[in-house]
Amino acid sequence: MGPPGAGKGTQAKALAKRLGLAHISTGDILRQNVAGDTELGRQAKDFMNKGLLVPDELVTRMVAGRIDEPDTKNGFILDGYPRNIAQAEALDAIFKQKGINIDYVINLDTSEAVIIQRLSGRLACEGCNANYHIKNMPPKKDMLCDNCGSQLYQRIDDREETIKKRLDVYRKESALLIQHYREKNKLQQVSADEEAGTVLNKIIDLVK
Repeated sequence: MGPPGAGKGTQAKALAKRLGLAHISTGDILRQNVAGDTELGRQAKDFMNKGLLVPDELVTRMVAGRIDEPDTKNGFILDGYPRNIAQAEALDAIFKQKGINIDYVINLDTSEAVIIQRLSGRLACEGCNANYHIKNMPPKKDMLCDNCGSQLYQRIDDREETIKKRLDVYRKESALLIQHYREKNKLQQVSADEEAGTVLNKIIDLVK
């Protein structure tokens, strides 16, 4: 768990690779279901085409199906789910039914200044959708993609005023979620302001 720009995806992928566990990303599951034209994917696509959020119930059904796949037998890391208390309660019910226990809920605690620096510096390529960062991963040529030479641009979501609004929404949504896992004695806070490798080592030390 963590706010936008905390590095959830980066840390979840790296941790899964280091520990030999399945990495379950709700974004990946959504894309796979839509691309595979599954029944759930078709339902989700209807909402996405209208610019609406995919309902919790649909996302939860996709996650439940993914948990049943063979590569999760030794454990898995959830990335981007649950996002709110309704999803957390639905997940609790699924885990109870399947006899699965949560070992840790890692909350990547990140300061607003660091989040703004990370997100406001992000650039995307108009041509191939490659991602860059003005400071952390700059292109070789100013505002041009290394891969295809197309122009780079900043997404509207990554402008400072939009980031602050996103953080406000996240704080409201996550407050109950954090309390939910704290009451279950599962929550672990990890400061995520530092470089990605340092944060990963902190998480690994914690789970060991």
